Amino acid sequence: MTDEGRLVAGRYRVRARLGAGAMGVVWRAFDERLGREVALKQLVVPEGVDAVEAAARAAREGRIAARLHHPNAITVHDVVEEAGRPVLVMEYLPSRSLAEVGVLEPGAAARVVAQVASALAAAHAAGIVHRDVKPGNVLIAADGTAKISDFGIARAVGDVAVTRTGLLAGTPAFLAPEVARGGEPGPASDVFSLGATLYAAVEGRPPFGDGVNAIALLHTVASGRFAPPAHAGPLTGLLMDMLRTEPHSRPTMAQVAERLRGGPPAHTPPPQVPLPQTRLDLAPAPPGRRGRLLPVALVALTVVGAVVAVVVATSGDDGDRVAAPTSGVTTGSATAGSATAGSAPATTTTAPAVELERAVADYYALLPEHVDEAWEMLGPGARAQGRPGFEKAWRDVEDLTVVATPVLSGPGAVTLAIGYTKGSHRVTETRRHRVVVRDGTPLIESDEVLLSEREDRKKRHRDEEKDEGDG
Repeated sequence: MTDEGRLVAGRYRVRARLGAGAMGVVWRAFDERLGREVALKQLVVPEGVDAVEAAARAAREGRIAARLHHPNAITVHDVVEEAGRPVLVMEYLPSRSLAEVGVLEPGAAARVVAQVASALAAAHAAGIVHRDVKPGNVLIAADGTAKISDFGIARAVGDVAVTRTGLLAGTPAFLAPEVARGGEPGPASDVFSLGATLYAAVEGRPPFGDGVNAIALLHTVASGRFAPPAHAGPLTGLLMDMLRTEPHSRPTMAQVAERLRGGPPAHTPPPQVPLPQTRLDLAPAPPGRRGRLLPVALVALTVVGAVVAVVVATSGDDGDRVAAPTSGVTTGSATAGSATAGSAPATTTTAPAVELERAVADYYALLPEHVDEAWEMLGPGARAQGRPGFEKAWRDVEDLTVVATPVLSGPGAVTLAIGYTKGSHRVTETRRHRVVVRDGTPLIESDEVLLSEREDRKKRHRDEEKDEGDG
C-alpha cells in the first residue's frame, strides 16, 4: 500500500497515510461497501522474521482484539490481506493522543485515565493483556472521550507466542520493571504502565525519564527506582500504588478505575482537545511544567464510541437535570413530553455513579426472561415505544450476556456492551442509556445502540474448528 486511491480487499479505498512505526503502517481509508471511514494497519515484517509467521501473528492479534467490545477501546472490524500481508481494519475517529496533548491538571488527567482503566479492566476480565499502554496509545476525541488504542501487540493470557524473535514488545519508558527484567507481561504490568502514563500526564515526563538510550533506560526501569510525583496532588497515593515494584502489591485495573471515578477534584472539567476546525482549550498547566513526553512509536488508531458530555444536560423546560458524573445525578421536576403530562414532580435526589451503573446491570440481569420486571425499570422516555414494542424487541432474544460491564460515560449516561443470540446470528452491541433518578429510584430513560455487530453462528463454529485444526 504505497499510494492513495488504491483499493484494498475490493472495498477499502486508501485516502491518506497517517503514519508508521515499529509495528506497522497506518492509513485512513473509506469502506465503499458500508460507506464509512476506517483505519487500516498493515503489518511491517521486521528483518529476520518469517513472513508466514508474521501473518499468523497478525491474524491472531486481530482475533484477540475483536474479542473486546468496550466504548473506551478500539474495535477491529476485519482482517484482510494486501500484497500477501495482513491488514487490520478498525474504526476511525479524528483525535489527538495523550502524548500530543501534553501536561494535564490532576482532575483532567484522572478523567482521561479513568476511561482507559475501565476499558483495560474489561480486557483483563476477558483474558487480554494490552502490553503497550503508553500516552501515544491513549486517544482523546474533541468531546473529551478517551480510548485505549492499538491492541495490535496484545495477546490473550495463556496463548503461545507466535513470534520467537525475542523482540521487545512495548515502549521502554512505560514498561513495568518485571517486563524490563525479561518477565512475562500480565494484568499487573498494564497497571504499572497505565500508572506511568498517568505520571507523565501530570509531571510532563515518564517516571524513569525519557532518555534516547533504550538500553540504559531499560536498566533504569528494571531497577524500579523513580522520583515520587511532585504535581499529582490527590492522585499521588494512587500513583504510588500503581507504580509499586512488585506486581502482586499493585491494585487491580478494576480497582484503579473505581478509585479514579471517585477521584480529584469534582470541579475540574475533562480536557477539550483541539482538532482541525475545532476550537477547544485544554486545562492549562502551571508555568514551567510543560514537559515533553516520549515520542510516539506508532500513530495511534481511534474508534467511534460513547460521547462524554461536559455540560449540564436538560430535557424540556422542566426536564431531568443531570450533574457532573463525579458528583452523581440530580433530578428536578421531571417531564418527558406527553408521556409525563399530569405526573407528579419527582423528589430531588442524588445518586453516585456506582448506583447508576448498578441499575443498568440489574436491568440486563432481568432480560430477556423477565420482561415484566424490566419494564418496571424504564422511565417515561423509554416507555414511549409502548409495551408491545418492548416485548417484541426481546421476544426472540436468547443467551444474553454482559460483555463489558456498565460504566458511567457522561452526565447520567451509562454505557455497556452486551451479546445475545437472535435467530441464526450472534449479536454484539455497545449500548448507551440515559439514567434518571425519580423519587430515589434510578430509571432507564433512553436506550441508544452505538455499535452493533452480527455474526452467523454456523460460520463462527466453522472458523473455530479451523483455528483448532491450525493449532
